Amino acid sequence: MMNMNNKNDMFMQFGSMMATIMFVRALYNQYLPYQWREAIQSFFMRYTERFAKVFSPYLQITFEEFTGERFSRNKMYTTIETYLSESTSRKARSLKANFVKDGNSLVLGLGDNQEVTDEFQGVKVWWNSHKKVSQSQTITFYPGADDKRYYRLTFHNRHRDLITESYLQHVIDEGKAIAIRKRQRRLFTNIKERDGGYYSRGTLWTHVEFKHPATFNTLAMEKTKKQAIIDDLLRFTIAKDYYLKIGKPWKRGYLLHGPPGTGKSTLIAAMANLLEYDIYDLELTVVKDNTQLRRLLIETSGKSIIVIEDIDCSLELTGQRVSKKKGKEGGGDEEKEDEKKAIEKKLKEESENKKSEVTLSGLLNFIDGIWSACGEERLIIFTTNYIEKLDPALIRRGRMDMHIELSYCCYEAFKLLAKNYLDTEDHPLFERIKILLEEIKMTPADVAENLMPKSLDLGMLR
Repeated sequence: MMNMNNKNDMFMQFGSMMATIMFVRALYNQYLPYQWREAIQSFFMRYTERFAKVFSPYLQITFEEFTGERFSRNKMYTTIETYLSESTSRKARSLKANFVKDGNSLVLGLGDNQEVTDEFQGVKVWWNSHKKVSQSQTITFYPGADDKRYYRLTFHNRHRDLITESYLQHVIDEGKAIAIRKRQRRLFTNIKERDGGYYSRGTLWTHVEFKHPATFNTLAMEKTKKQAIIDDLLRFTIAKDYYLKIGKPWKRGYLLHGPPGTGKSTLIAAMANLLEYDIYDLELTVVKDNTQLRRLLIETSGKSIIVIEDIDCSLELTGQRVSKKKGKEGGGDEEKEDEKKAIEKKLKEESENKKSEVTLSGLLNFIDGIWSACGEERLIIFTTNYIEKLDPALIRRGRMDMHIELSYCCYEAFKLLAKNYLDTEDHPLFERIKILLEEIKMTPADVAENLMPKSLDLGMLR
């Protein structure tokens, strides 16, 4: 009987204690400011972990997503992400899915805040994916910008040498091999930075899958010029040691110039397909300043083409020195009127909230200054319809190593277009067309437009 009473008293005391704890917790959550609660929890977590580590035989290595104040993405983090997507995705309970290889293959990746095990030479390790959500009170249209992601590797202390010397190298090698096998080429464009934060994951680039069908075989261009471009590109891809020997960054500049419709964009796509490079289409007018331009450059990857199309229309970068020279020489009323209009236009632009402050010197440093050496195996391509408008400093040899003029359609280019569009290599009218092309300036785009309906008619007849 005494034992029964003791048990009842014990349960009553336990119930009373639990009620007190719940009451105190309710007061804690309701009346204690959020910042205080965070500080208290952080304090207890910090010292609890330190106490546990004193007696724990396990070690941990953390790999954060961003390094250098979020200036660039940690390549090791990306490699681990790729490795875990294939080696341990079957063991995870929460997964992220993406399409690769023309959208025909589904790739599963490790979800946030998940733990999986891996084994190497009989040794078991644990990988944890963590996502620390920002508790900022700032309202933003771009959630996730300040979230911090990282992977944490846990292993027994007695396997320290095996993990640091062999296992991590195994992860790097396997991750790179998987990335090459499942690589999906992409077309990037820069997005405008808004007040209140960056876009998701802090990047200023967004991308889609690059699926342009253009090749050098279908490109309407003289054979000799086409082969010269191909040879130059292929030499560049195997010249890493040579660039290192001469002390220059492994990059090359191309200036594509000519009238509209002569195939400048198509040539860029053909170059990307030949080399299997990604394309970064840089829109200068939405770049805030030179600092942001450098950040965009840092975020580009190797094996890529950085393109600035219609650079003669981008910002105030064209003919600056020539204009100043003419101003000193004087001019008539018409020139003064033009100058007045230019000033009014500039004042209007400056009145806008967001005005790009990219300068010519900033762009030149982007092309071949110190910051241009932060990556390797990259092509920088400018396109323009009016080469005479560009500042000579922008396109001099050494910055734009190869100038490629894309002119009006010649007879050789026409024959290739006729073969592509009509499956015709010879016709009685070809000689007449050859004479007309020598007399009339017609772009390849115009020729292709005239051939397209005939191609469709032939298709319907079949």
